Amino acid sequence: MNLSRRDFMQLMGIAGAGSFLTPGAVQSAWGADADPYEIPDYGNVTLLHMTDSHAQLLPVWWREPDTNIGVGQVLNQVPHLCGQWMLDYYGVATPYSSKYAYSCLDFDTLAHKYGKIGGYAHIASLVKRYRQQRGDKVLLLDGGDTWQGSATSLWTKGADMVGAQNLLGIDDFVGHWEFTYGQDQVEHLVKTELKANFLAQNIFNNTWQELVFKPYHIHEVSGRKIAVIGQAFPFTPIANPGYMIPDWGFGIHTEHMQKMVTECREKQHADLVVLLSHNGADVDKKMASMVKGIDIILGGHTHDIMGPKPFMVGKTLIINTSTNGKVLARFDLDVGKGKLNGWRFHYLPVFSNLIKEDPEMADYIHKVRSPYQQKLAQPLATTESLLYRRDNFNGSFDQLLCDALREEMDCEVSFSPGFRWGYCKLPGETITMEDVMGQTAITYPQVTVNTYTGEQIKNIMEQVADNIFNPNPYYQQGGDMIRVGNIQYDFNPDEKIYHRCSNMRVGGQTMSASKKYKVAGWAAMQPVEGKPVWDIFSKWLQSKKNVRVDKVDLPVLNKDMANNHGIAFPKTYKL
Repeated sequence: MNLSRRDFMQLMGIAGAGSFLTPGAVQSAWGADADPYEIPDYGNVTLLHMTDSHAQLLPVWWREPDTNIGVGQVLNQVPHLCGQWMLDYYGVATPYSSKYAYSCLDFDTLAHKYGKIGGYAHIASLVKRYRQQRGDKVLLLDGGDTWQGSATSLWTKGADMVGAQNLLGIDDFVGHWEFTYGQDQVEHLVKTELKANFLAQNIFNNTWQELVFKPYHIHEVSGRKIAVIGQAFPFTPIANPGYMIPDWGFGIHTEHMQKMVTECREKQHADLVVLLSHNGADVDKKMASMVKGIDIILGGHTHDIMGPKPFMVGKTLIINTSTNGKVLARFDLDVGKGKLNGWRFHYLPVFSNLIKEDPEMADYIHKVRSPYQQKLAQPLATTESLLYRRDNFNGSFDQLLCDALREEMDCEVSFSPGFRWGYCKLPGETITMEDVMGQTAITYPQVTVNTYTGEQIKNIMEQVADNIFNPNPYYQQGGDMIRVGNIQYDFNPDEKIYHRCSNMRVGGQTMSASKKYKVAGWAAMQPVEGKPVWDIFSKWLQSKKNVRVDKVDLPVLNKDMANNHGIAFPKTYKL
């Protein structure tokens, strides 16, 4: 699997030469003495965008989903295309590298060839390089979900990531999982530690109905006024525990967004209006259709690949920049007085074995991790199969966790939240305590055991499904389908609530509506007593020593689902 220079340049959309890369990396991996991250100079403003790093300071494995179903108006639109459907949509013909960068195809095989992605020291090298080349024309924007997702971010209450953001030189920032540290800690970090502008036009004090944070910031770049408006995740108190942020109200607030855009245009005389959003891709599309005057939406939350070209709604350019530091997005803009004259877009996969680490960031990462290194490195078990999370339904890492909950808590059924964060482990790798925390590091980790009737189980699953597959994007509250252990069911995302899940079974036997089942779960929305999930999961892994996932509790999908919804692996599901 040798990739030609031409193929790689087609993937990256860029070409050039330089000494930026790791010595010998291009020659050994791509057979060419060229620098794929060199970008021709254009325009007077450069926007760099990253989002949803989920506190992964080091490079990780990240597999794209094989199922990302879109319903209603977004049916068969990006980002709801997977595998070859995604590659065909973007016209990316490179045979191997594009599979690894943009799809789940042959992931575990290609991972060994192309290496891990992301890592703040590698991202810092890219950012510093572009700032040196473009000078003060550059703005670096962070779309949120940055302070959560790792052991060290949990144990330092987000402080380790704030230090990394400051060192990276983030200009503007919005939030979502950040709020799960509680409003006091968020205010402390924002007011005393974070150097970036923390923006949110949609967070109001519940008592006075006043904005809690700045709604936007005006940057002077190349003699032009660049307005960046912040949009926090609208459903934070619903998707995450509301008791952690009792004084703050969230929401989409489309009308207030229009007011802010108009204010930036008419009162602040902005030449360009950028929305730094944590809405999610489908909500961004709907907002763009309802709010006039936004030039660019830099989106996050859904962890989606939306490149190598932006999606357009009217005159608004929309992107979403993946997750875990996998991609750095770059807009080079020709901004005139009061209008955007032209643009060039670059979607830059961060191949960690290709880019030199920035020494300053690497030193910081080593320093901030050192107090925890022994605990992080604790070996628990070896996996004999690929472990991943990101998918509309159960991932193999989720299945492992569900199995652990059922066995350790002596339950018939288990539930695990449909979180999109959580990196991969390749076959043959050791699962460490750091890896367990990479799937479970939240501030409400308690495991509980409850007794539910079959009817109650179905209702729980139906309500979660409606949050994900409601045809109105403004009613979608984020995440993927709840993960299940020992539950089998048929599923139709195009049905209405309480009709999507059918033919439900427990252990292969028909689920009785009136029968009571013992159910283990974690991540409750209200304060509860219980052991943290990482204690239970790590204990179970140590007892197994070697683990393998051969069967995943996936739903049975309609026979036309693969063609109608751009699913990558129809054979994964019983059709």
